[in-house]
Amino acid sequence: MCGIVAYLGEQEACPIVLKGLKRLEYRGYDSAGVALIHQNNLSVFKKKGKVTDLEKHLADKAITGSIGMGHTRWATHGEPNDINAHPHFSSDSRLALIHNGIIENYATIRQELMHKGHQFLGQTDSEVLVHFIEQIQKENQCSLFEAVRIALNEVVGAYAIVVMSADDPNQLLAARKSSPLVIGIGKDQKEFWLASDATPIIEYTNEVVYLDDHQIAILQKGSMEIKDISNVPTTPYIQYLDLTLDAIEKGGFDSFMLKEIFEQPESVHNCLRGRLIAEKGHLQLGGINKYIDRLLYAKRIIILGCGTSWHAGLVAEYIFEELARIPVEVEYASEFRYRNPIIYPDDAVIAISQSGETADTLAAIELAKSKGATIFGVCNVVGSSIARATHEGAYTHAGPEIGVASTKAFTAQVTVLLMMALMIAKKRQNVAEAQFSELLYELESIPEKIAKTLKINEEIEKIAHIYQHSSNMIYLGRGYNFPVALEGALKLKEISYIHAEGYPAAEMKHGPIALIDEEMPVVFIAIKDNSYEKVVSNIQEVKARKGRVIAIVNEGDNLISSMADHVIEIPATYDVLTPLLTVIPLQLLAYHIAVLRGCNVDQPRNLAKSVTVE
Repeated sequence: MCGIVAYLGEQEACPIVLKGLKRLEYRGYDSAGVALIHQNNLSVFKKKGKVTDLEKHLADKAITGSIGMGHTRWATHGEPNDINAHPHFSSDSRLALIHNGIIENYATIRQELMHKGHQFLGQTDSEVLVHFIEQIQKENQCSLFEAVRIALNEVVGAYAIVVMSADDPNQLLAARKSSPLVIGIGKDQKEFWLASDATPIIEYTNEVVYLDDHQIAILQKGSMEIKDISNVPTTPYIQYLDLTLDAIEKGGFDSFMLKEIFEQPESVHNCLRGRLIAEKGHLQLGGINKYIDRLLYAKRIIILGCGTSWHAGLVAEYIFEELARIPVEVEYASEFRYRNPIIYPDDAVIAISQSGETADTLAAIELAKSKGATIFGVCNVVGSSIARATHEGAYTHAGPEIGVASTKAFTAQVTVLLMMALMIAKKRQNVAEAQFSELLYELESIPEKIAKTLKINEEIEKIAHIYQHSSNMIYLGRGYNFPVALEGALKLKEISYIHAEGYPAAEMKHGPIALIDEEMPVVFIAIKDNSYEKVVSNIQEVKARKGRVIAIVNEGDNLISSMADHVIEIPATYDVLTPLLTVIPLQLLAYHIAVLRGCNVDQPRNLAKSVTVE
């Protein structure tokens, strides 16, 4: 949640900060603001709405200065308005702060500060934090670094912060705990960039430092110092970004979401590249080699995720149990830590997150680690918190996903989980050599089959025109495609604001059938697998009640074509691989319905890309 950008150097800061905020706007778009220092004067400008609204507000303002920071907000404490927007001033207007996260004990601190004469303009926990730092500096007559360090030892919660002071106009202070913060390093450390992720930085440098929890960075022109909140210096580890500017641009598409849907042949190919060579019978995930025995001999696998990642985990449950013959439990990470789960030291835990920063998943990982379980991560962002918190894992290599509603993340996650399951199945001798080889060849062909599926985009758009005004939709699937039904319903909810629910097709008679009438569109995933005949019966039951049926079927399926109102044909593949194809039409259907309804598909209301607060 929330996007942070800051710059310190010799260039004009405001254009750099604003450009960075636009690239981070998928993290929050309730309000935006900037702070700049020029000739020891600290100025803050902020506005409810999007970054473009802030730009209009700045049009007639003096915005010069070579040190600055900005923030785009996803509201937690306090409604979205100009006052609650970041940056926040101290009471004397000499300090400014931007913050991503939640300070859980802010109410207690606020009350103490009010007794000492502090007055607050808004309702945010972040404003309390900057006043708290100000009060500590005043009481202790200490440096800004020391005041920040003391404050962070007192607060409870998650944070990524950047602090500026008019009294030290050549310095930025930044700190993090459970919320990402990246430092970009210019030549000879004469320039620095700070951001919530690397997308605002790659235009300027490929050298970055990912701050660890409880670390504070002191940035000045020509120097960078990093200490922890106990005041112990640490040597920063500089990483090199494998990311290009083209990857975070729309590339001629109308939206990031549509671009990312159409990138899936490439993103799945990149996920497989170097790991799977069917001709040689080669399948290897190097990132899980050291602890692979913990998977091989696990009595149970626990999969953790939220949202789309949870759906990918549900698909993996079917895959692991079918191929590797290991019991699997799939848990909402957001619930896992609050229900006193039973975790054994011989459990293997797989944590899934596109961003690698999901707060609930990180908390669940720490709980599982404390019980002695071995943790494997599946995430997309190199250097992310989950990648560092897990024992081992595999990157999805899907490339940046800017659209808030995940698309290519899902297919990449399922691809990695498939490879993990196949590796374990082969080593446990649960899959015959011939079957293993066939699955490798078929998995290698999936990118081409995704590309073929994407060619029906215009047909799906025509169907979307018919159902754009629907109030409700039901999605039904069985086996491997029950989680895909859930994912299809989630996509529609997220971006079109149509109420939609996914169910196992067999569960329709246990309640949802009561909703069926001539106004209810029902999306069936009805491919020719071992439950095909059962799904055909479910379709007949819906048609008998005048429901409208949209069916995802295999090419050449004449039976369902004669029953359904609309059919969307996809290539055939092995049952275990079908989610990689069946999800594509559902993504496109949600996309086109949302566009026809005038919705912003890249920035759906109330949502942010990376949920870094609980």
